[in-house]
Order: sequence, then structure tokens, then C-alpha cells
Amino acid sequence: MFKENEMIVLKSPEEIAKMRESNAIVAEILEGLRDLVKPGISTLELDKFAEETARSRGALPAFKGYGGYPFSLCASVNSEVVHGFPSERNLEEGDIASLDFGVNYKGYFGDAAITLAVGKISKKAARLLKVTEESLYRAIAKAKNGNRLGDISHAVQEYVEGAGFSVVRDYVGHGIGKNLHEDPAVPNFGSPGRGIVLKAGMVIAIEPMINEGGYEVRVKEDGWTVITKDGGLSAHFEHTVAITEKGPEILSKL
Repeated sequence: MFKENEMIVLKSPEEIAKMRESNAIVAEILEGLRDLVKPGISTLELDKFAEETARSRGALPAFKGYGGYPFSLCASVNSEVVHGFPSERNLEEGDIASLDFGVNYKGYFGDAAITLAVGKISKKAARLLKVTEESLYRAIAKAKNGNRLGDISHAVQEYVEGAGFSVVRDYVGHGIGKNLHEDPAVPNFGSPGRGIVLKAGMVIAIEPMINEGGYEVRVKEDGWTVITKDGGLSAHFEHTVAITEKGPEILSKL
């Protein structure tokens, strides 16, 4: 799971400052989406808002065209885990919608995700969202100079499984910088004290993907949308985090 020969690019304080700018745009757009999500809106409308707002800020949508992905926003609803296609389907009361968005601004990438309740949702769905988001912050707390990558991974897994949910194994977080995806891979499961040593200057996207049932997933016929195998709900939260001498800094937060 952990490779010792990964090509990890440490960022200078100046580069982290530039990434702070790109991630601020992502954070602003996700907050705008939070205000828009309600029963009756389509995910295609959310995609349009995200792309137009990014371009108005002088940023390019990071996902559009990446590996052939045809949209700017990843919109994954209910049993969809990640990489869901926006569509004309209207969100309905009781849905949960995972919105993952990234930009390229002045040559540096920002990336973050939130999962939102659409109107009133079930108690179990609300608990899934709460546990998933909390697992992200527990992981971020371990993103310290001198810790190991496995400390981040274990923080997610221990908390999530203790709450009775499961951690997706097939998709993980990642390094980020001048490229959307860089080393190291950042799994949401693993053992503490294992993996590479974390160093100041590393910037990583930590993104727990958590299922209410089993952790197994599959990809739909569109070749992109990942769904739970058992049809259970899935939630996803993500922040881009810089590891500094003073501790973790969340770049993708207003």
C-alpha cells in the first residue's frame, strides 16, 4: 500500500501561498454550492455554477477533460461514491449529494469536496455525513511534520469503523501541487507508524470516502461513476492540506 520510492515534491512557502489562492477559489465555490443545493435543483445546474464561477475568478476547472472526464463538477448522489456525472435529474428531498470540485489557478491546483443533505434526510444518512466529516478532521490532525502517512490513514479507519461504517479501499487521497494528482497516495485505511515520513512542504488532498454498508464498490457503465456494490449510501469529504513546521494548514477552507 505504501511505496517508499514515491516522487514527492515539497513545496516552498511561496508555492503554498499560490496553492492557498487556488484552494480559496474552490472553497468559495463549494460554499456557493452549499447555498444552492435544495430539492428541485439539478446537478447539471450545479456544474454550470461551479464552472462559470471558477472562470470568472480566472481559474480553470481542474476536472473537465482530465482523463476524458466530461464535466467540471463531480456530483455523486446517494449510493454514488465519487466521479458521478452531473445530469438533468433533479435532487429530491432526502438525497445526499457529494460535490467534488477542483481548479487550476496560475499553475497550481486546489481540490476539495463536501457531501450535503438535500432537505430533510434520514437519521442514519445524517450520521454518515457527520462521521465522514469528523474522520477527515481527525486525519488532518495527524498531518504533522515527523508523523507517518499511516497515522493519517489509521485515524480515518479507526473512527469510521468504530462508528459502524466502512472505508472505501479502491480510491484514495493524493498529493497535489502543479499537478492535480501527485505522490503520495493517501489511503483512508492502514496502520499507524507505517508508510513514508511526513515532511513540512508536503501538500496532500485527504478525502475519506465512507459507505454505510460494505466497502466494496463498482464502476457504472459510463466508465466513471463509482457506486456502492450493495446500494448503500456513501459520503465524501475532502480538504487540501499543507504540512508545515507549525502543523497542518487547511488550504481549502474559507
